[in-house]
Amino acid sequence: MRELAPTVYIVDDDSGVRTSIKVLMKSIGLPAVTYGSAKEFLAAYNPVMAGCVVLDIRMPGVSGLELQETLNERGAVIPVIFVTGHGDVPMAVDAMRHGAFDFLQKPFRDQDLIDRIQLALERDRQTREELKEHARIRARIATLTPREKEVLDLLTLGKANKSMAQDLGLSQRTVEIHRAHVMEKMGAKSVAQLVRMVMDLEQESPPRA
Repeated sequence: MRELAPTVYIVDDDSGVRTSIKVLMKSIGLPAVTYGSAKEFLAAYNPVMAGCVVLDIRMPGVSGLELQETLNERGAVIPVIFVTGHGDVPMAVDAMRHGAFDFLQKPFRDQDLIDRIQLALERDRQTREELKEHARIRARIATLTPREKEVLDLLTLGKANKSMAQDLGLSQRTVEIHRAHVMEKMGAKSVAQLVRMVMDLEQESPPRA
């Protein structure tokens, strides 16, 4: 499914707040969609929704914190910016420990919100690019034969051709051929780049909201 254009998703039970933020986004050329409750947003949510969420931390029914928790459970990567009252700051700090991007305390300046949203949109763009690259690397690994995967594993351990030949019970020439195939299929220009690809996949953590 094609990724949607970066959009600011505003989730707040106060219609005045929703409207004012949407108008502010329009003034800087950013598309925005509003939701009156967490349930309404969750009903519409899809992983292809790129951008960020501006979320009121206290709402009747499902709270902003519960919405964030649900997004985490779904493996969402979209950044969440909480809008909080003075007494909600400790909750917002706790939310950031659980993956929220930032929080803004009421009353806030328009420019402060714009700045945070621009940062969140850039974070979302970078995260989605990294996920696409990981998917490409996994797809390349899937094209390797079982023997080539063994060679890849040994290469990433820093093994030389002679050592790999001994480990696999093959001639050094055969290992060199397999190694060349691995480099070609993975699109790696050097062993260092190949190792970096594999390390990036191994260090990949579950996406957070």
